Amino acid sequence: MKVVNLSEQNTVMNRFLAEIRDTEYQKNRLLFRNNIERIGMCMAYEISRELNYETVNVTTPLGEAPVAVPSDPMVVATVLRAGLPFHEGFLAFFDHAESAFISAFRMYKNREHTEVGVHTEYIASPSVEGKTLLIVDPMLATGGSMAAAYEAFLGTGKPKCVHIACVIGTEEGISVVRQAVGDADVTVWCAAIDPEMNDHKYIVPGFGDCGDLCFGPKL
Repeated sequence: MKVVNLSEQNTVMNRFLAEIRDTEYQKNRLLFRNNIERIGMCMAYEISRELNYETVNVTTPLGEAPVAVPSDPMVVATVLRAGLPFHEGFLAFFDHAESAFISAFRMYKNREHTEVGVHTEYIASPSVEGKTLLIVDPMLATGGSMAAAYEAFLGTGKPKCVHIACVIGTEEGISVVRQAVGDADVTVWCAAIDPEMNDHKYIVPGFGDCGDLCFGPKL
């Protein structure tokens, strides 16, 4: 499994990341969602460099132009609900892709909220057989939700390759995903990788709960 930490590169995406981490900026949900979407767009561009291409001839008003375009069918999959703005960012670039959705959310196993499990109860996906599968979820904390989503989507077929994209990941979460994917052709893309999680399994320094910041607190 390959891991790409995009924060090691100097791009405008780092400004978007700085803004969503800022507690004052987070007070405006529209701005926060927009930046999650824009980070998705930036990451889609980076991932597009790894795809397979074919040359097609396009008829213009003055003749024909050969253009290299992505050739492999793609499914962009996301984890509800936090992944929705992130998903839209990828669809803005991969507009020919199919979409898939899964609900995978953390459930605390003890009263102190220090032991976390993952529960999945809904999936809507086309077949991923022979396709490029792109799973996008803003937070890769414990890795449990991503591992569960990966295994669920593989129930619809064997993809040609898999790209996993997150805004912020942790080494622990990446390790869990590495165990889940085994020897499969998988690349994990992170806008940033943070050093640790707190006792409640939230990424530190991170930026908080992405779903709540995008859409409001849940019961």
